[in-house]
Amino acid sequence: MRNRTAARSDSAAGGGGATGASRAGPSTSQPTAASAIRISGAEVNAVPFSRPGEALEVVPGLIVTQHSGEGKANQYFLRGFNLDHGTDLAISVDGMPVNMPTHGHGQGYADINFLVPELIQSISVRKGPYFADQGDFASAGAVAIDYVNKLPKNIAEMTFGSFGYRRALAAGSTAVGAGTLLTAIEAVKYDGPWQVPDDVRKLNGVMRYSQGTATDGLTLTAMAYSNGWNSTDQVPPRAIDQGLIGRLGTLDPTDGGTSSRFSLSGNWAQSGDYGQTNVSAYVLRSDLQLFNDFTYFLDNPVNGDQFSQLDRRTVGGFDARHAFDWRFAGIETQTRVGVQSRYDDIHVGLFKTEQREWLSTVRDDRVQEGNVGLWTDTTTRWTNWLRTTVGIREDFFAGHVFSDTPQNSGNAQASMASPKAGIVLGPWYKTEFYGNAGYGLHSNDIRGATITVDPNDKTTPLERVPLLVRSRGAELGIRTKAVEGVTSSLAVFVLDFDSELLFVGDAGTTEPSRPSRRVGVEWTNQYKPLPWLTVDLNVAYTRARFTDFDPAGDRIPGAPAWVASGAITLGGGTGWFGALKARYFGPRPLIEDDSVRSLQSLIFNARAGYRFDNGLRVQLDVLNLFNAQTNQIEYYYLSRLPGEPIDGVADRHVHPAEPRAVRLTVAARF
Repeated sequence: MRNRTAARSDSAAGGGGATGASRAGPSTSQPTAASAIRISGAEVNAVPFSRPGEALEVVPGLIVTQHSGEGKANQYFLRGFNLDHGTDLAISVDGMPVNMPTHGHGQGYADINFLVPELIQSISVRKGPYFADQGDFASAGAVAIDYVNKLPKNIAEMTFGSFGYRRALAAGSTAVGAGTLLTAIEAVKYDGPWQVPDDVRKLNGVMRYSQGTATDGLTLTAMAYSNGWNSTDQVPPRAIDQGLIGRLGTLDPTDGGTSSRFSLSGNWAQSGDYGQTNVSAYVLRSDLQLFNDFTYFLDNPVNGDQFSQLDRRTVGGFDARHAFDWRFAGIETQTRVGVQSRYDDIHVGLFKTEQREWLSTVRDDRVQEGNVGLWTDTTTRWTNWLRTTVGIREDFFAGHVFSDTPQNSGNAQASMASPKAGIVLGPWYKTEFYGNAGYGLHSNDIRGATITVDPNDKTTPLERVPLLVRSRGAELGIRTKAVEGVTSSLAVFVLDFDSELLFVGDAGTTEPSRPSRRVGVEWTNQYKPLPWLTVDLNVAYTRARFTDFDPAGDRIPGAPAWVASGAITLGGGTGWFGALKARYFGPRPLIEDDSVRSLQSLIFNARAGYRFDNGLRVQLDVLNLFNAQTNQIEYYYLSRLPGEPIDGVADRHVHPAEPRAVRLTVAARF
């Protein structure tokens, strides 16, 4: 664990500040908001977490859970959204987008299991559709993760823990020519507490060459990741009550999957008399095959309802931007212009299986999909206490679907313009006031925009869905450092969608959707009374409702109202250190009339350790410290166990939180 630093900056619009090129260096002239924040890698690693995705819970108001094995993308919850596996939360690593459009398991699927937390330089967070350089998937928020270019010391560490947890990490950097070569390799083996072991087998590697600085330099990065696992999916409590399985059991022991990701990316930056230029480009190959069974014997009473989802794709893209300062009637002004583009060549399929053996094909498609985003914004500093930002973004999406059902093949295209605006007042007494508003969008699975018949029976007509859906949002907030050692922010927001997501990857079909509104407040605090002691407290409340009339009700299933987190971290460069983190995940409605609700959860993680002068570190993490008997995730839908009515039984389906686990880490820095 690195020393914790108070690295949260007042302006969080830019990327990391490590040596070498980054996507965009922080600038006090760039637009910001009360909810924008930049978190250092030291802060990320200062608190214990059970899986890589949970490292992102340093983002105020973000909940990260898992419902189906340690190789599948996490479930994300932010600002009253059940974001499923990533939709409307744009995640990037060193400028490479993690979200995948037209994905086999769900639109915007964001698998962050390849993340190496020890390599994080910073996490830049912006929420809401107020920023011109953010496009698809970013309406609820955008999380940009930047890796370091150079480690202060080489790292070698081993972790051993409960339920067969084993992790080894080796990372280091060395001078090569005029630059620095960073390498890291990680291996993880984990069974978990489940009656059918997860048998996670993960290998992960990073190699990065960098030269120069963040404003004049370059980086070239190669990443490789591979994982295989079994998964215990969510189960209905009635199966536990009837004694069919235990609380940690599964109804289909052959669920699981395999995943791999290989990427090559580069960032180049140059500054001069005419401004700052940043260009990033990437190409990646990802493969995923999932085996899931959520309804058991509802659709197929003989063979069961297991299905396989396939997603294999090659992705290429770039982000080019230029910022230049100028004066308007003697007033300090900065204008940024940019273009972003990506192209996905996808093989995506849905198949019915039994014990991972193929039974039939629901749909098997080849998809070519691309988008281009053009954007600009101008920030004007009218006085030393007033600055404004106005911007606009135009997004173009187009693609072609080659389906095994010819009626579902076709072309789709759409474009959408999104104006943005922001104002900052202050500082007065170390306090600033913020106002932001903007239009945004999210894309739908392009197969939903070309579909005409149900792929299950090839005859039932289905309505097509729009390729792009409008979002609108606004935020008012305040950030203050008026109290010595305390940084506090308060943001009130509203976010409207013309519809929630429409295409259902688990069925290969579309379903009706409804417009929605979320109104909420976020309160974020960090207190650093001593150099070796930091206290964090974050609380968020959101009222999420459908805005049209429907007798079924207006509650949005899975939308959390209250979430909160708190952490105490202590320790210096050597000697004793520790942390205690609490995360509260409030109850959610599971159906529209709010008659069925999930449990709440309050989970504590703790850490204690010692750093020796010679670079040796010994660390003990205790996850779920008080062994809370709660659930990671809950849903409400129809399923059928053997012997039950043919139409199935509507029930809650839960994935338990893992019981208390202990992990011991021994690490050396040299």
